[in-house]
This record gives sequence, C-alpha cells and structure tokens, in this order.
Amino acid sequence: MKTKSAVVFDIGQPVEIVELNLEGPGHEEVLIRWAASGICHTDVHPGKGDLETRMPMVLGHEGAGVVEEVGRAVSRVKPGDHVVCTSLPSCGTCRYCSTGQQAICDMGATILQGYLPGNRYVFTGPRGNYGAMCMLGTFSEYSTVHQTSVIKIDDSIPLPTAALMGCGVPTGWGSAVNAADVRAGETVIVYGIGGIGANAVQGARFAGAQYVIAVDPIPNKRTAAEEFGATHVAASADEAHSLAQQLTRGVGADKAIVTIGIVGETDISNAFSAIAKGGTVVVTGLNQISNLNIHVSGTELALFKKTIKGTLWGDCNPTTDINRLFDLYQTGDLKLDELITKTYTLDEVNTGIEDMLNGNNIRGVILHE
Repeated sequence: MKTKSAVVFDIGQPVEIVELNLEGPGHEEVLIRWAASGICHTDVHPGKGDLETRMPMVLGHEGAGVVEEVGRAVSRVKPGDHVVCTSLPSCGTCRYCSTGQQAICDMGATILQGYLPGNRYVFTGPRGNYGAMCMLGTFSEYSTVHQTSVIKIDDSIPLPTAALMGCGVPTGWGSAVNAADVRAGETVIVYGIGGIGANAVQGARFAGAQYVIAVDPIPNKRTAAEEFGATHVAASADEAHSLAQQLTRGVGADKAIVTIGIVGETDISNAFSAIAKGGTVVVTGLNQISNLNIHVSGTELALFKKTIKGTLWGDCNPTTDINRLFDLYQTGDLKLDELITKTYTLDEVNTGIEDMLNGNNIRGVILHE
C-alpha cells in the first residue's frame, strides 16, 4: 500500500513529506493506522547527527492508533484494537525482559537502523529501503510494526492522549519513580521541563517528594512545571542549587534528574554538585554517543557515596506499566491531556519540530487524518 510519511534524508536537512510503499504484515507483524504521534526531541537527533541512524529514516516513535491487520502468528492484538506502540520493543523472553528490564530488551538493538526482525525494511521508495524510527515510523499515515512493540489499551482513552505513552510519559515518570527511586519527604531537582521533564516532576510528586525544583530557562516551561506539581522553579542550575540548599538547611537535594534534550558536561556536573551525600543523579537526556560528557571528581563520588546512573524509558516495563499509568490518568492522579500544548497535521511537521526546539511546547502532537 501507499502511505504519506515524514522522512529525514540527510543530516542538516528539513524533514520532507513523501509517499512511500509499505509492506503488509508478516507472521508476527501488525499494520497500524496511526491516529496521533507526539513530537519528541529524539526525533530531531537523526537530522542533527546526534544519533547514528540509518538514512533515509521515517521519523516518529511515540504513537497510538488502530490495528488494521495482523499476521498469522500475532497473539497480542487483533484488528480493531486501540493500541499504543512503544519506542522500545519487549520480546518477553530475552535475559533482560525475563528479569523485569524490558527497557533494554535485546530486540531494541536495531531501533536506530529501523528494520524489523530478519533485517526486514517495511518502507521502500525511490532511495531503496527506508528505516522506521524505533522500528515504528509514527510520522506516517500507516506503519507495519512487530507485535512486540504493540500494547492494547482501553477504547475509552483518547488516542491523541494515548500517543504520549509511547515514550515521554513513562520515560519521565519512571526517571523519578523507578530510576531515582524518589521517596517520601525527599528534595528533587528536575533539569529541563519538556515532554519528559514535566512527567519527571509528576512522578516525583506522586512518589512523595516534599520539594520538587524544576529548572528551565524558558518562562512558560517553568509555569507549566508548577501546574504539574513543582513546588519551586528556577531559571538556572545555580538558582536551583541555591534553592535546594535553602530548603534542606544546607544539605542539598536527594535526587537530581537530567532530562535536557542535549546533555552537556556542565549539566551533569551541576546536578552532581547539587545533590547531598548519598544522593543520586539520573541521566535521561542524550548526546552523541562519542561525546564523553561526564567529568566529576571520583574522590567526591566515593567519599560522599554519590551515584550517577543512566535510565532508558524510565526503567519502565511497557507490557505492565503503560496500562498502569493509564489507570492513574483515569483516576486523576496523572495529568496527560494537559501535556499537549498544540496539535499539527503531518504536513506541518517541520513547524511542530521548530516549536519544540524553540521551547514553545511541552508536547506537540501530530493528528493524522
């Protein structure tokens, strides 16, 4: 079949809207008609050269839609089901899935190359095979995906809202609740209030943090952070550090979560300085994999028993945590609708990306026709 898709062809070039050929589902694959897709900073990384991905690449990795067709061996979903497709697959049987670490499932090894198991590219066009971002390609009208990336959800959940659960919500929420292991009464600093940072704020407050300090240089981001549960906001890391000292009588923050889109050396150093003895820095944001951006005192790390740790997908497990988070949404304990600042058509994808980079949105969402 034919499908209209948003594709990045080369580093430094704008996204182009093109018509591609899409293969139907194989034995364990599912054809999805996308309803909505979030615009995440990770979708910008290929075009900026921050991640070494296959080119050309159909972008989009945070989406929800309706199952149109399934392969003969598909057991997880059926035609007509409403689904969220996760930016990380979970096979359920590899070493990591079987020990409760679905975020680092072995099947995730090819998400930046964009092909399905068996080296199968489902998008083709004038330049041959086209990758699908995170094996999904949600910036397309349709995609064929592996069933390990598909989670059935309740039909009552609006699909534009559901799309956010494909990446940003669990990544942010889990960065606080799982990776940082925020406890009642703690002081937490969250650096960068976008689609991930806003959910880290929500997660920290839900976990019982007494103080949540949200750091962002953009005023509307700081205002949004307060709406999602931040007790204090700061325009800079220095201001946040000072606040943490005041609030804890000179002790410092218990946890610091770095959700900035491009994480530099000073971002991690600032977070490391802000935490107290025994504190933890969680690094959620990315940079080029060859960029050595963590430089701290190993002696301070040892003597003060500080921890720096990374997290992927907030250490959440898609098969259980997506619907658990939707339960919190339906009881009013998790804000999702409020995350969507603006919606766009697929043809407006470059505008949506620019709005994100300029800090205009907490989350922009593409609504497919």
